Amino acid sequence: MTDLVGLADVRAARELLAGVVRSTPLEPSRPLTAALGGPTWLKCENMQRAGSYKVRGAYVRIARLSTQERARGVVAASAGNHAQGVALAAGLLGAAATVFMPVGAPLPKVAATKGYGARIELVGATVDESLVAAQEFAERTGAVFIHPFDHADVIAGQGTVALELLEQCPDVRTIVAGVGGGGLISGIAVAAKALRPDVRVIGVQAADAAAYPPSLLAGRPVRLASYATVADGIAVGCPGELTFAHVSKLVDDVVTVSEEDISRALLMLLERGKQVVEPAGAVGVAALLAGAVPVETPAVAVLSGGNIDPLLLLRVIEHGLAAAGRYLRFTVRCVDRPGQLASLLGQIAEHRANVVDVEHQRQNPHLRLGEVEVALSVETRGAEHSERLISSLRGSGYAVTFAEQSR
Repeated sequence: MTDLVGLADVRAARELLAGVVRSTPLEPSRPLTAALGGPTWLKCENMQRAGSYKVRGAYVRIARLSTQERARGVVAASAGNHAQGVALAAGLLGAAATVFMPVGAPLPKVAATKGYGARIELVGATVDESLVAAQEFAERTGAVFIHPFDHADVIAGQGTVALELLEQCPDVRTIVAGVGGGGLISGIAVAAKALRPDVRVIGVQAADAAAYPPSLLAGRPVRLASYATVADGIAVGCPGELTFAHVSKLVDDVVTVSEEDISRALLMLLERGKQVVEPAGAVGVAALLAGAVPVETPAVAVLSGGNIDPLLLLRVIEHGLAAAGRYLRFTVRCVDRPGQLASLLGQIAEHRANVVDVEHQRQNPHLRLGEVEVALSVETRGAEHSERLISSLRGSGYAVTFAEQSR
């Protein structure tokens, strides 16, 4: 049997973290409260030092190393948040840090990790490949490997999120948080179940990178053959042995959300909550908005991180608008005659939709002689508004087809 982390471990971690990490705010969410029919809150770890909860576990792990171990330096592997947490913690504790990151890691996360003083090695296409390289580096150099999730000190550190949350919302009934390797949800479950056994703890994974559902079904960690998601912070191919033991015993359910669900959640958080959150940090909110699991309120969704590449944010906003029916990309085929484009745009204007982009094409070989194709990007006020616009265009005889991301 694997020994689980206990409440005393989490409380000891909190003492160690006093004066190091921030007690992050708990903010009410009106959209989620309306959707769930009861009070719903956001635990804003996106406002934590280094932009995520990861510094909690990293600091506890490194602080508990001996002086001799810290002198050898530490090494970690991460897509970004654990990297920054380790780099910050190592700097505070006077240890040299080397961090292995996937080649495609977001540039802001790479730059931030360097800014905290770590040496960066870009290796592999996934976090799993970077983990192998980091472990080999540790064996070769004697540096201490700081696992991103599968260590008791890391789990205890992450569990301090729940201690704060339970003090801020003592009547909470449901806690929802994202799951990659499982360190955060394990720590939350340890503290929550010890202090409030009646609280439901729900983990959320991206559907395209969900290793926990098949693992829980099999009763052991199962490695995914492949995985890819916009939520790079939780793109982990296999649960850890220790975290799997915690999740299988303490977590009530693990559900999945689609990429569209994540995009909608990010858009809502930005537009209504004024929160900058990365995709992995928004999956809990995505699950609540999508109704992925029955929830008792008061409920709390943990925003686990806010380190998002601005270029990705632009793409996500566009994708979220499309998923919400507020951004349409479609093509209209019509007769090529003077005034036709003006007539088409005029009809769109009559419906008070805003044309963002328009491209007029005559050279498509699929067009018949005398036809023209007009590709349009249009902002609308929502799905019903979009349907009215499209119905009107088709009623006027226009042949309308949709880009894949809009329909």
